[in-house]
Amino acid sequence: MIDFLRGPVVHMEAEYIVMDIRDIGYRVFVPNPYAFAAKDEAVTVYIHHHVREDAILLFGFESREQQTLFRKLLDVSGIGPRVALGVLSAGKPESVVSAIQQENIGLLTKLPGIGKKTAQRMILDLKDKLLFAVPEGGLLSAAGFGAELAGDAGGQGAGTVWQEAREGLAALGYTAAELDKAWNGLQDSVKADESVDSLMKRALQQLFKG
Repeated sequence: MIDFLRGPVVHMEAEYIVMDIRDIGYRVFVPNPYAFAAKDEAVTVYIHHHVREDAILLFGFESREQQTLFRKLLDVSGIGPRVALGVLSAGKPESVVSAIQQENIGLLTKLPGIGKKTAQRMILDLKDKLLFAVPEGGLLSAAGFGAELAGDAGGQGAGTVWQEAREGLAALGYTAAELDKAWNGLQDSVKADESVDSLMKRALQQLFKG
């Protein structure tokens, strides 16, 4: 089994990157390809080697924490690789773990592909198995979530769509400073009829571009 790959990223699409490893191109599905967009040098990508009857797929991550959380999510009934990848594309590992530890169903159901029943299964199956993934002081309290959102309220005055998107991103662990920076790159391109989901996805692209 492949545990990690190290080499340059030579191509990027919406769902995957291609790494050049000794003149062989490996297609690796990743949570956010934009995280690798500006890296011309060799990078280390931690791999989950997924084998099924009709395909052999590589899923890649920037850190061991992401790799481990991805594998734990696969143990939950109803969560396959694509949904697990979507969870990691929307939330930092420590924020997802924090939500599970605190049984925060409202936050978990904001993650792509996670409904109420799946969120309940995540809590039931993983609550006692994810302590490894939480850094010291990493758990966010309800008050902490509230403080982040309250801090956001005095932000850009951008209207309902951005405020809702901003609150969702803040609940996933992004700071007010990070969100302000993302908004600076988005505000000139926001359409009047743009949905919250669309704006969140574009903000995530900005966040991972840095």
